Amino acid sequence: MTTHTTSTRSEWLAARLQLLAAEKELTHRSDDVARMRRELPWVRVDKEYRFDTAQGSATLADLFQGRSQLLVYHFMFGPDYKAGCPSCSAIADGFDGFAVHLAEHDVMLTAVSRAPLAKLQAYRERMGWRFPWASSQGSDFNFDFNVSFTEQEQREGRVEYNFASEGPQLHVKTQMPQIVTQIADGCGTDALTYMRDRPGLSAFVREDGVIYHTYSTYARGLDGLWGMYQWLDRAPMGRNETGIWWKRRYEYASAR
Repeated sequence: MTTHTTSTRSEWLAARLQLLAAEKELTHRSDDVARMRRELPWVRVDKEYRFDTAQGSATLADLFQGRSQLLVYHFMFGPDYKAGCPSCSAIADGFDGFAVHLAEHDVMLTAVSRAPLAKLQAYRERMGWRFPWASSQGSDFNFDFNVSFTEQEQREGRVEYNFASEGPQLHVKTQMPQIVTQIADGCGTDALTYMRDRPGLSAFVREDGVIYHTYSTYARGLDGLWGMYQWLDRAPMGRNETGIWWKRRYEYASAR
């Protein structure tokens, strides 16, 4: 017998209408926040960044592929990783479907990581993805947009991520949360190395030949990109999680 509250259909409808009012309020608030994003001032990007892509060496302008807007997903795949972060992989599983629609709406979507291009391409093939993925190895790009950090910054507690200083407490091997160590193991690296790369999203626009940085978000700011969570939030048990439960698609028993 269920331990959850049960009711008649009419009682359910009354409760659902209360929820509907809250959902509409959330939708309207989300519209307001989206407007605030669009109203952020733009910052001109004068620095020259170079990337390795499947088409060869590329500039930031090249990543636009003829569009006026560019969304860059900062995928956690450091130079010493053997596999991409499973959390980023879960997010990226949805990219191919909507990247087509974005491209037709003057928005280019690409992933960028610090791992060598050969590693990215091999992992991309293993995952069955088609979206563009560029390597920023040897470039300041990841560091300038606050998703990668040096070993010295880590050691000295000078990591600034998600618009805040983390301090030294998260960068001592013995103090690393066990879950971080487990994920790092799954990426073929140690926890400290794993934590020198982080997830994020950065947006750019090109106008009259000039590129501007318009927006970046990190950590929980990426929740809206996790397609599976949007579905789980509407499932009867919600997210119903006690830790990291997701895996790379090919690692599930049902996929073997």
